[in-house]
Amino acid sequence: MIRFLAALLLPLSAVATPAAIEPWPLPAGTAAAQPSLSHGANGAVNLSWIERSGNGHRLKFARFANARWSATRTIAEGDNWFVNWADFPSTTQLPDGTLWAHNLVKSAKGTYAYDVVLYRSTDGGITWSAPIRVNDDGTPTEHGFAALWPWSKNELAIAWLDGRNTGAAQSHDAHAGHGDTAGNMMTLRAAVYDGKGRKTAEWPLDASTCDCCQTDAAVTAKGPVIIYRDRDPQEIRDIYVTRHVDGRWQTPKPVAADQWLMPACPVNGPAIAAHGSSLWAAWYTGSGNTPKIRLAYSGNSGGAFLPARTIRTGPAVLGRVDLAADAGGAWLLWSEESAAQTLWLNRLARSASPVGNPILLATLKGRGRGTGFARMQQTAHGLYVVWTDVIDGKPVLRGARVK
Repeated sequence: MIRFLAALLLPLSAVATPAAIEPWPLPAGTAAAQPSLSHGANGAVNLSWIERSGNGHRLKFARFANARWSATRTIAEGDNWFVNWADFPSTTQLPDGTLWAHNLVKSAKGTYAYDVVLYRSTDGGITWSAPIRVNDDGTPTEHGFAALWPWSKNELAIAWLDGRNTGAAQSHDAHAGHGDTAGNMMTLRAAVYDGKGRKTAEWPLDASTCDCCQTDAAVTAKGPVIIYRDRDPQEIRDIYVTRHVDGRWQTPKPVAADQWLMPACPVNGPAIAAHGSSLWAAWYTGSGNTPKIRLAYSGNSGGAFLPARTIRTGPAVLGRVDLAADAGGAWLLWSEESAAQTLWLNRLARSASPVGNPILLATLKGRGRGTGFARMQQTAHGLYVVWTDVIDGKPVLRGARVK
């Protein structure tokens, strides 16, 4: 059984401000995995997840508002999806209330031939549109690791890793060998969709990125910032950001010079969170042959970052980071595995310095990749966290609320 450990059970020196942690029961059914959270109106939280459905899968949705769950709804279902522990679906809610969701749908028989697909709801998630294919290059290659965010009151923005230049997916194992030759690289792209679900803009943002690390995005006081793992010709895989300022995307730049030489994809992307002009970035790196989690802070919407600091280090560090920000600072979430797999939280100040020691959130029964990536969302009612555990060989969703 998963243990929820309130900060008050830790030594008095463990946290500067005690945090109460309580179970948060979720409406997901059996064989549920790949959860994601997004912010709704008036403190609501939107939850999506994947469930098995015969020989296929369903993408499910429910909203937590006023201390209770809505009815669960099916966003979409199919038997031709690409379902992966690290490349999970998500939702986002626009200021006008429109909901958007994404997942991955196979485009050919190759293992890594699949596309990013969007769905749209204008009635609070009760009904959803037909699928909208994001990448229109028509190549049987990998497209995924998408990040969604509001572009305006009624427009959606999405960034994704795009494999149109990598060649046939049948010969490209994006999660293992990475035998790409010069010019055949994974790229980063972004697009905007209007209030009627039509693509109105698209940009290529980086011509060479890590093949299968998550992207993330945050909206600052000066516009959106996308974070991702870059890939240079020498196989240095450090974390980069690109900002949309004064109507155009800026040249990508590194958050920190880790100089991690990594001739394969670590499947371990960065996270970013913003509140006004405050921006936090967190990521995993194996630079110096030592697993570690690093953190950097910007007080000017990502224009410049303070020197990065190492938050956690050692062979138990898995990474799989997430961030959530509020007016007082931010929360950092990550995974470790030694005798058991564990989830950890740390409160962060505006300077990105930790407030107190890490808090053990949960100890899982599952190990390895099966537990996927935990996600969290900050609201006025507290911090909400969801993750996948594996019980008796079957995935199950768990949740917690931090007050």
